[in-house]
Amino acid sequence: QLQASGGGLVQPGGSLRLSCAASGFTFDDYAIGWFRQAPGKEREGVSCIRANGGSTYYADSVKGRFTISRDNSKNTVYLQMNSLKPEDTAVYFCARPRSSHSSRVCSIANIKGYGMDYWGKGTQVTVSS
Repeated sequence: QLQASGGGLVQPGGSLRLSCAASGFTFDDYAIGWFRQAPGKEREGVSCIRANGGSTYYADSVKGRFTISRDNSKNTVYLQMNSLKPEDTAVYFCARPRSSHSSRVCSIANIKGYGMDYWGKGTQVTVSS
């Protein structure tokens, strides 16, 4: 199970930290990705972190503003979001890859979402003045 939390309403330029708490599987065997979907838009891969935390991926739209991290002792992945913009408004989801040779890494399939088979419920982020 994956549960995202930490969303809310924030003014432009503000910050939020999202958490993705995992249970029911061996957390440090899997990369974890963050995705978002705004009304009327396609789902976007925002960020991803390798199983051991050794490498990360960021979409160009969030690079330099968002930071992904994980604490494998707490089975949790975090997404620190700074300098938020109205265009960051969306429902944010975390997801886990299907078990495969690439489940530990941020492969193209995992970054784009079609390598993921376990999606948590999302958390709403609204950036507005």
